Amino acid sequence: MVVLFDGVCNLCTGVVQFVIRHDQAGRIRFAALQSAAGQALLAQYGLSTSDLNTVVYIKDGQAQVRSTAALSLLGDLGGPWRWLAALLRVVPRGLRDAVYGLVARNRYRLFGKRDSCLLPTPEHMGRFL
Repeated sequence: MVVLFDGVCNLCTGVVQFVIRHDQAGRIRFAALQSAAGQALLAQYGLSTSDLNTVVYIKDGQAQVRSTAALSLLGDLGGPWRWLAALLRVVPRGLRDAVYGLVARNRYRLFGKRDSCLLPTPEHMGRFL
C-alpha cells in the first residue's frame, strides 16, 4: 500500500505523520506526488502527473483518489478509524468528493505550504519511496 501526497502541503504532511503514528505495523509506504517515484506511479496508473490536487492511495494493484482514497486509507488504519471510515462512506461519493475538492483547492491558503518536500526521519526513511 502506497500513499502519494503533495509533499509541500502542510495538511498532506500532517496526514502522513498521522498515518505513520497509527500504522504501527508499518504496512503503508509514502511518496510525494512531486518525487520521481510519485511521478512514475502516477504514470503507471494512468493518472495526471501535473494535477497534484488529490491524494492517491494504491492498494491491491488499484489507484484510488479523492475521498475514496482518504477513506480507504483511514479504514486500513484499523481500530476506531475503521469505524469512522465506514460511517463516512454512507455519505454519497459525489458529496464527499465535492467537500474534498473544496479543501484540496484551498489547502495552501488554509494550512500553509512548505518550501520543500517533507524529509522523513531516519527511523521512517524505509517507508518512503
